Amino acid sequence: MDFFTSMNVSASALSAERTRMNLISSNLANASTTRTPEGGPYKRKDAVFAATPLQSPFTRALDRASSQGINQVQVMQIVEDQNAPRMQYDPGNPDANPQGYVAMPNVNVMEEMADMLSATRSYEANVTAVQSAKSMALKTLEISK
Repeated sequence: MDFFTSMNVSASALSAERTRMNLISSNLANASTTRTPEGGPYKRKDAVFAATPLQSPFTRALDRASSQGINQVQVMQIVEDQNAPRMQYDPGNPDANPQGYVAMPNVNVMEEMADMLSATRSYEANVTAVQSAKSMALKTLEISK
């Protein structure tokens, strides 16, 4: 694997984790949103990641020469949580049903914060990988002088 391939793999992970962090931020911002344009409360969103083959001329040649392919991370889709909304008793709320219950988003703030920490750590790890590849490339250039 060359330096640019490792940077491309890490860059794909950075992009995927950025999407994940944006979705988590949206979930946290809408944790109390009881009315959406689609009707009903906000539904939690999550990214589905998949490993997809990295397609560059070098990787295709490497894949033919080795038994393992080099994969990158890609966001395949963004899915809405299909769990039922949390019902909260609040008879004074304009969105309350006749029994006085309001359908609240199915967003667990603690779970979202844990997911944000995980996404941040993954992002940091990939930044470190890119910096390491860059450092190795620069050392290689210094050696060739």
